[in-house]
Amino acid sequence: MTNEVRAKKNVHNALKSLLYEVSVTPKPGLVDPSSHGAHPDMTVFTFIDSSLSLEQYFYECAAAGFNFTGTDLTQLFRKLRPLGIQAEKEMFLATKNINTHKGAIFSVGIAVAAVGYLEQTNKALDAFLIRTTIRDMLVDLISTDFNNLTDKAENELTAGERHFLKYGKSGIRGEAQAGFPVVFEHALPFFKASSGPINERLLDTLMIIARNSEDSNLIKRAGNLAILDWLHEQIDCFFDLGGSQTSAGKAFLRQLDVIFSEKQLSLGGSADLLILTVFLSLTLSTANQ
Repeated sequence: MTNEVRAKKNVHNALKSLLYEVSVTPKPGLVDPSSHGAHPDMTVFTFIDSSLSLEQYFYECAAAGFNFTGTDLTQLFRKLRPLGIQAEKEMFLATKNINTHKGAIFSVGIAVAAVGYLEQTNKALDAFLIRTTIRDMLVDLISTDFNNLTDKAENELTAGERHFLKYGKSGIRGEAQAGFPVVFEHALPFFKASSGPINERLLDTLMIIARNSEDSNLIKRAGNLAILDWLHEQIDCFFDLGGSQTSAGKAFLRQLDVIFSEKQLSLGGSADLLILTVFLSLTLSTANQ
């Protein structure tokens, strides 16, 4: 298989993962084909436009991985950062300045590059190798990004930096530097072992992600960390009812969606990790073919 064919497959899987996530319904507080959830400025079409705007970016991430020949993988990640900045501009242009996929640009871009790097070294793809490569790419991410934050003006801080200063939580950066443990240790094995309709499998996987993570988007919207304990209780109840493949579980999730929408809560961070889970699942299911 040529690098061009591999890149096309990786980009296809990345775009497919974005479209799968927005198609899943009902997701608490999130946009889907039947609801805008806690995001009145968005619709499913906003996410479709956003997804397609990222096609070139994912090709560039794949190419960065294929063409990287160094031994210090942090340098591969540094090659991705300007690509990500441009991708955000393309996204905002497509969505009329609405943030739909900023988190996915970060996490899926890293994964696409990691897969590309492993493929050009002719190593057989598996979850362990992909996770190890990601860790090696991001080994100094937190120390680099969160260095001297107190010296920055308030209006210069990013949402992730504010989250770190206020709650002491490293958010998606910490998750990424650790090699996305929520995805590799919880979501991916759960999704792989699940059966039934894809919509319900992905709904349950989203809830597994939310149960095992500290969703920074949810914390930001709630304005406190106590929201996590409440959410985990709701998710435990959801699974006690049998999850989304039972009528009781699905009804509970719909009611949770109503509560989230009314309170303007959202599982945006968990949705980004669901996208990454889908990408990895698609990639590993066709690996080494």
